[in-house]
Amino acid sequence: MAKTNYTCGIDIGTHTTRVVVVSSDKEGMPEVLATGQAATNGVRLGYINNIDHVVTSIKEAVGQAEKTLGVKIRRAFVSIGGISLGSALSAGSAIISKADQEVTRLDISKALGDSEENLDTLNKKIIHIIPLSYKLDGHDIHGRPEGMHGAKLEVKTLFITCLKQNIEDLITALALANIEALDVIASPIATSMVLLSQKQKAAGCALIDIGAETVSIAVFENSLLISLQVFSIGSMDITKDVALGFKIALEEAESVKLGSVLSGDFPKKKVDEIIEARLVDIFELVGNHLKRLRRNELLPAGVVITGGGSHAQHIEEIAKAQLKLPARVGPADVNLNARFKIRNASWYTALGLALASSEESSLGDIHNSIGDNVKQVRGFFKSLLSQLLP
Repeated sequence: MAKTNYTCGIDIGTHTTRVVVVSSDKEGMPEVLATGQAATNGVRLGYINNIDHVVTSIKEAVGQAEKTLGVKIRRAFVSIGGISLGSALSAGSAIISKADQEVTRLDISKALGDSEENLDTLNKKIIHIIPLSYKLDGHDIHGRPEGMHGAKLEVKTLFITCLKQNIEDLITALALANIEALDVIASPIATSMVLLSQKQKAAGCALIDIGAETVSIAVFENSLLISLQVFSIGSMDITKDVALGFKIALEEAESVKLGSVLSGDFPKKKVDEIIEARLVDIFELVGNHLKRLRRNELLPAGVVITGGGSHAQHIEEIAKAQLKLPARVGPADVNLNARFKIRNASWYTALGLALASSEESSLGDIHNSIGDNVKQVRGFFKSLLSQLLP
């Protein structure tokens, strides 16, 4: 029987495009209705360099999910990642407008707008706006400023940004694949919806996602995202190291890396040494980032490791040794219903996207600012297609 009440998430990764469709059961609990995947072509380090190839990948992955779902998928939440994704801090202020000096939503919006004006966004598009802290007349506010009284409101804000062209190309590809983008969500935020609890985010933790060509780190504290950084290194670099170390083809090196091919020609000790050396490089980058944030060795909930590269042997021990923090790989099995099980960490981003509409509260005070851009590009393509179609 076809299900019409559903939410769809589309994650266009460097190597694979994944689709997850979720609905709610009678008790209101989420259940996976369908999944689909296809090899991604036309993407490099998160950048789309061939829109036509990406459109083909989206259609193939969506088509697989549609066969199981029994209806056409027309709307979806979509992720964005890659090395152009990042975060920046800014501050702003506003003079309270009401005569009785009561703080209103308008005053908060003005303060956030001022912090955005103080941010350098050349060639960038703001995806998420996250107020980190407020002050009223110089005093810290623990809670919501709305309804309080004072003369001047100040705000410290985290902005999640991405290259403007990358956003436009992503929405264009979806439009050409006949998919309406409900919202664009940063990949690490979508993944955190699945892997991190509110308790972990409140205590302080980091989510490390090791993808094929990039590694992202999202740091949470006091239930808020306080930093997001992407590095141009990934599990494919480990494959290349193995290929060079044993003078073999990349395809064979990938099998050796995953442990599916082991023989006298590929001593396990040497394989482990090659993999460990690259993982040390990755966690050194993460450690340096935490030092810049003054959070090194200061995240009580530790780090959670996910992504396709998280399956490497001894990765938890290496992370603990390098970061001096508790470390664990994200759950190997996310079971939302008896029919579908998400066993591969590479699916967590798409699943988080599909859960986005029901998990908004888990994001904290995050404002998405991509909506206008989505509407503009979607409107452009509706006009264009109407001219091309008979």
